[in-house]
Amino acid sequence: MLPFWILFNAFVLGMLAADLWIFNRPAQQPSVRQALAWSATWIALAAAFALLVYFWQGRQSALEFTAGYVIELSLSVDNLFLFLIIFRYFQVPGEFQHRVLFWGIVGAIIARGIFIVLGVALIHTFRWMIYIFGAFLMWTGIKFFRQKVEVQPEANAVLRLVRRCIPITESYEGGRLFVRRGRLYATPLLIVLLVIETTDLLLAADSIPAVLAITLNTFIVYTSNVFAVLGLRSLFSVLSGMMGIFHYLHYGLSIILIFMGAKMLASDYYRIPTGVALAIVAGILLASILISVMHPKTAAT
Repeated sequence: MLPFWILFNAFVLGMLAADLWIFNRPAQQPSVRQALAWSATWIALAAAFALLVYFWQGRQSALEFTAGYVIELSLSVDNLFLFLIIFRYFQVPGEFQHRVLFWGIVGAIIARGIFIVLGVALIHTFRWMIYIFGAFLMWTGIKFFRQKVEVQPEANAVLRLVRRCIPITESYEGGRLFVRRGRLYATPLLIVLLVIETTDLLLAADSIPAVLAITLNTFIVYTSNVFAVLGLRSLFSVLSGMMGIFHYLHYGLSIILIFMGAKMLASDYYRIPTGVALAIVAGILLASILISVMHPKTAAT
């Protein structure tokens, strides 16, 4: 199994390098056409990987990867709403947002890899932890259903710590995170990156247990998470102008969290087939999107 881990991570590093230093080398905001092309590319790559898993590990593993990918991608879409709020709060120029998201994704992949390994190890060692994760997902889903997640950058502990430890320039310095003016200064872009990273870590506490409700195969959980996270930058560029349209989406995501939590709690007594779980998740997502389109925000109560 180790060679597959090495090959997959080498592939991820290669695609990230190509994305940043070849296809998006100039500091500019991608056009909608470019973003759509990259989004389609990442979805196609995920589909190809699911097919590879099908021939390698069989139908069940392929379904588990697909379900994990759909769940993680759908929950990550809601992250984009928060990222947009952060960018607007710090007035980040559009041409720098893509670079911040790149480094944010790199950090997210590392952090999620650690979370996944620890989560799977905990459940394998202490079976009762699955009930803790399940109850946490249901509690989070209910809380999320009742109120939207809000971002308060000034309350971020990491942000306050950095401001105490290192001076910060008053304005953005191109796409740089640090500048040297006799001494080392951080730029506001570093602050934005840190806020996005810490926000993503908090949100990962919901999304990773949701995928663990599908499978405890570490490789499948990790790869489905990584493929979903890799497509976030291009998806952000596509959806940034459409965020207000899907105002009922967070209700659908809340129901998905509650459903996955219930699936975890019932796992020792009744196992919902992965294909059925995938169909339920997809149906909830589709319903929340259709309701949002059919009932515009001005008509929402």
